[in-house]
Amino acid sequence: MKKLLLTAAAAIVLSTSAMGADLKMPGKAVAPPPPPSPWDVAFGASIASDYIWRGITQSNHRPSVTAYTELRYNSNPNLQWYAGISGSSISFPNQAALEMDFYGGVRPTFGPLAFDFGFWQYYYPGGQCYFGGLPGCAPAPLGNFVAKEDWHFYDIYAKGTWTVNDQWALGFNVFWSPNILNTGAQSTYASGTVKYTAPSSMALWYGNVGWYVSGELGGQWLGTSDAFYGNAFFPGGVDFVDYATWNVGLGFTWKVFTLDLRYYDTDLSKGDCAVYTSAHTAALGQATFSSYNPTGASSNWCDARFVAKLSFDLSLISLK
Repeated sequence: MKKLLLTAAAAIVLSTSAMGADLKMPGKAVAPPPPPSPWDVAFGASIASDYIWRGITQSNHRPSVTAYTELRYNSNPNLQWYAGISGSSISFPNQAALEMDFYGGVRPTFGPLAFDFGFWQYYYPGGQCYFGGLPGCAPAPLGNFVAKEDWHFYDIYAKGTWTVNDQWALGFNVFWSPNILNTGAQSTYASGTVKYTAPSSMALWYGNVGWYVSGELGGQWLGTSDAFYGNAFFPGGVDFVDYATWNVGLGFTWKVFTLDLRYYDTDLSKGDCAVYTSAHTAALGQATFSSYNPTGASSNWCDARFVAKLSFDLSLISLK
């Protein structure tokens, strides 16, 4: 009888254990991680030995500082909308010392092809009109240049980059303005770019510093100015000379910092440069006299220059 009871008890214990193994207690469900925010903010700043824009100095060949911030919204991994603002120190003939830029657009990506379409507003506060004898304008303090108080204008642009592989990238840029620098002349700027980024195996300083080589070849096609910039031979306005520009440089990257060392040049003569830029530092009688340049003004604003630029760029997402 005792053996029978022990056998029955053992059977009940084994049965209960088996049932317990089959009836597992439900664990607490783990919530999936929240999706990343589609919003991001990028910002950065730079200091350069010269501010060169399309081959021409904007700072009278003096150092310039720039800072920017950009709000971004990623509709999906392949489509980004953005709007930004930036400021740069300049030295213009009308005594404007600040360039404010307001811009926005969209950046779609298709595999290795990345595009950028947008609108860019250039704003130059603090200008003074210089034109001897014209009401509301002051006589030019140096030389015989003329300059409007308002140089504001806008560009519409399209850019593209084809990332061939991890090392090579090819690009294009097209900018169009109906009234560049408020001169009354239309402008189209187009360029092609190439960039080689060294692989990590070729990094410098114990693998901490990356480097790249890049270049750009572009052309600026200009229309006819308004009467303000005309002369005795062309009182209705002068037909600005088209020109080519190019640059090539070597850059070094460390974390969020970039040091870019670059050579710029154009094919504009000193005389043609003086007429287009209305440079207040131009020397009279130093260039060839012509109906296009009746004063023989000569400017070095379009000459070849070597520029060193140190910058940093980062975004809020990169800080997380």
